[in-house]
Amino acid sequence: MGRPVKKSRFGNTAGDFEVTGAFSTSTTQADGTGAESVSTASGNYIVSQRSSKQFKVNFLSADGSSRLEQVLTLTGKAPASLTNGEFCIQIILDDSTVAYATKICNNTVSYLTAGGVSGSTKYSLSAEGSDEGKVTDIGSIDTI
Repeated sequence: MGRPVKKSRFGNTAGDFEVTGAFSTSTTQADGTGAESVSTASGNYIVSQRSSKQFKVNFLSADGSSRLEQVLTLTGKAPASLTNGEFCIQIILDDSTVAYATKICNNTVSYLTAGGVSGSTKYSLSAEGSDEGKVTDIGSIDTI
């Protein structure tokens, strides 16, 4: 699994990982109406780590009726491509390429770009608004 991520990087305070998109394990919305879909609400966050690809995630249901906390699988897909039980975290590479994390360890993140290029890089967590900056050889992960 690599070294687990420090617990201090999880939660809903400034500088913690922000979940870009989350898709509930349930097939129906929390209020019981309609099919569930991807939640891309701001403020979705990781609660704890189960493995390098499994995390307990707290997110707003797609219908906005309630907050859910479920164990989801990290996938290197854009939010629109997620399916039940998956979530994604966006990372901006040092050349400004948008990628999605496929595996997170304490100091490095593996990623996949929309063009199918995969790789691994060190990452930084910065305050929202400054987390999209270009830093040589370091990817910037979305933060709350």
